[in-house]
Amino acid sequence: MVRTLSCISGVLLLAVVAQPAVSQQAAQSRPIPYPVVPPSQYLEAISNGTRTTTGEPGPSYWQQWADYSIRGRLVPQSKRIEGSAEIVYHNNSPDTLSYVALHLLQNLHAEGAARGSTAEVTGGMELRGVAVSGNDLAERQDRDGSGYEIDGTILRVFPADPIIPGGTVELALEWAFKVPQVGAGGRMGWNSDDMFHIAYWYPQVAAYDDVVGWQTDQFLDNAEFYSSFGNYNVEIEAPVNWVLMGTGRLENPEEVLSEDVLPRYRQALESDEVVHVVTARGFGAGGATRLSSSGELSWRFRADSVRDVAFSALLASNWDAARTPVGDRNGDGDTDYALINAFWRPSAPKWEHSCEYAQHSIDFLSRWMGVPYPWPHMTTVEGSGIIGGGMEFPMMTLIGDYNTRSDSALYNVTVHELGHMWVPMIVNTDETRHGWMDEGITTFNENQARKEYFPGVNHDIPDRDSYLAASREGRDAAMMRWTGLHRPGVSGIASYQKPATVLVALRGLLGEDTFVRGFRKFLGDWAFKHPKPWDFFNTFNTVSNQDLSWFWRAWYHEDWTLDQAVADVVQEHTLATIVVEDRGLVPMPVRLTITLESGRVLEREIPAESWLHGETRVELSVPVRSPVTHVEIDATGAFPDIDRSNNVWERGD
Repeated sequence: MVRTLSCISGVLLLAVVAQPAVSQQAAQSRPIPYPVVPPSQYLEAISNGTRTTTGEPGPSYWQQWADYSIRGRLVPQSKRIEGSAEIVYHNNSPDTLSYVALHLLQNLHAEGAARGSTAEVTGGMELRGVAVSGNDLAERQDRDGSGYEIDGTILRVFPADPIIPGGTVELALEWAFKVPQVGAGGRMGWNSDDMFHIAYWYPQVAAYDDVVGWQTDQFLDNAEFYSSFGNYNVEIEAPVNWVLMGTGRLENPEEVLSEDVLPRYRQALESDEVVHVVTARGFGAGGATRLSSSGELSWRFRADSVRDVAFSALLASNWDAARTPVGDRNGDGDTDYALINAFWRPSAPKWEHSCEYAQHSIDFLSRWMGVPYPWPHMTTVEGSGIIGGGMEFPMMTLIGDYNTRSDSALYNVTVHELGHMWVPMIVNTDETRHGWMDEGITTFNENQARKEYFPGVNHDIPDRDSYLAASREGRDAAMMRWTGLHRPGVSGIASYQKPATVLVALRGLLGEDTFVRGFRKFLGDWAFKHPKPWDFFNTFNTVSNQDLSWFWRAWYHEDWTLDQAVADVVQEHTLATIVVEDRGLVPMPVRLTITLESGRVLEREIPAESWLHGETRVELSVPVRSPVTHVEIDATGAFPDIDRSNNVWERGD
C-alpha cells in the first residue's frame, strides 16, 4: 500500500492510492473512501491564514467580540421579563460590515413562527427600542438607509455607517416577553411558581466567523446554538425572598443574601465538604435574602469570555455548595478551585448528592481535558416540569428531577451537562450545524468520567449498542449532515451515541497515548475560539502522522457500517490460513486474536489499507506449531462491528 499527500488549494488532503485489485469484481464490490475536501469557505480561510492544514488556528486568526451591559427585571406574578442592554460590538475581522445580526430566540414562541415542534405561543420578544450610537432606529421599510429588520428569530441592525475593520458600534436595545412555561424546546421556563430558569432572554449578537461570515440560521428548536464570546455585566431585579444565581461571579452577595445565609455562602467558597447554604424551609420573609423597602433586590453578575448568560430564580429550594479543584489555571503550581452550587427542591430527593456529583464532574473533567475549568462557579439547578434531561449554559445547567431514573442516572446527566462547559462553552463549536462536535465529544467524556466514578464497568458500551441498534433499524445518519436537517428519529443517534462510539474507535485505532495527545491538543488549541470539523480532523491527522482521510470519510460523512467476519480457518500441517471477509462498507484494521491448542495466543493485524482498493476478502497465512482452536476479531471490542456473531471462529470437535 502506497500513500501520497495531495494538495488542493494549499490544503493537505490525505488520500489513499489504490493498488491493483485482485479482480475487477472485487474492486467494484465496495465503495472506496475518497478524500475529505473541505468546503470552499474553509479553503479560503486557510489561504487567508486564519486556519491551517495542521489543525491549529492560523497566524491571522481573528474572532469578533462583544461587551454587554444588561439590566433585567423578573416579574414572577405575571411571568414576564423586562430588559435593556448596551452592547459594544468589536469588528476584529478584515471585513466591512453593513449590519449587525442578533438572535431573538424568544421569537420561537411568536404567533405563526416556524418551529420544529409544537410550542407555547407567548407573543415572542417585544422589541421596544433599538438605537445605534444614541440614535433611535425604526424598522426598515426598504433596503436603503439605517434601521432594523426582524426575520423570524434574527434581528438585523443597520447603522448609518458601515462598521470598518477594527471599528466598533454601540447598540442599545429594550425588550420584554412573557416567559413560556416550557420554552425554547424545553431549555428554559418556569415551574410551580417557585422557580424560573431564564435563558435566551436578551438580543444576542450572532456569530460572525472567518469561514461562514454571519451565521444566521433560524432557531427552530431542533438544533442548538452558535454565538460569539463576550464580556457581560448583568444586573437582575427580582422580588425579595427569591434567590438568584447566574452566569458569572456574584458581585454583591453582601447586598442580597441575608445575614444568616451570607456566612454559609462564604464558608462554602473554602470548603471541600458540602455546606447547606439554605434549606427549603429557610426561604420566606427574612430567610434567604435581605429585605428591601422597594420589595425588590438587584443581583449583579460579571462574566468574562463567555458565549451566553442565563440565570435561575428560586423561592423554595435547598442550596448546597462546596468548592472543587480545577487544576492549575495560572501555571504557578498552585491548585485552583471553583464553587459548586446545587439548587434542588424537596420534591427531588435524588438530588441530595447532586453537589457531590458536580464536584467530581468538574474535578475529573479538568484533569481529563487538560484544560482547567476557568470560571468562578458551576451551578446545577433542578428544573422538573420544564425539562426531563438536562441543558447547559455557561456556569449553569438545568436538569430534571430524575425521580424515576436509576440511582446513577443523575450523576450521568450531571457530568454530561457539565462536560459541555468545555465543548461548546470553551471550545466554541457550531451546535446548529455540527451537533456531533459538542454532543458526541461530551457523551464520550461523560463515559470516561463514569468509569472513574463507577469503576469496573465499560461505560462506552451502552452508547455503542444504542448506535448499532439504531443502525440495524435504519435510523443511522451521516454525522456531517447539518444537525437541523436530520430526519426525525436520527438526530440523537447522529449527534450523541454514534460520534461518542466513533471516538472510542479512533482511540482504538490510534492507541490511548496518541489519541489523548490529539484530543487535548485540539481542545487546547481551540479554547475560546471557533473550531470547525476540519480543524478536528486535521489535528488528529497531524498528531498521529497518519493518513486518516478514509476514517473521516467512512465514519463522519457516510452512514456506512462495519462488519468484519472470520469466514474460514484452514490448517495444513504448520500453516493456518485465516479467511477474513469485510461485509460492511467501513474499512478498519482487522485485529485477530488466535488461540492455539497449546494455549499460546497470537495477535495479528490486517491493516485498513487492505480494504482501501475494493477487496472484501483477505487470506492471512500464519505459521503455527499447534492446531488453531479459536479465532476472534477485535476481542477488546474497540470497534463498533454491527454483527459480532461472525467475529468468532471455533474449531469443531
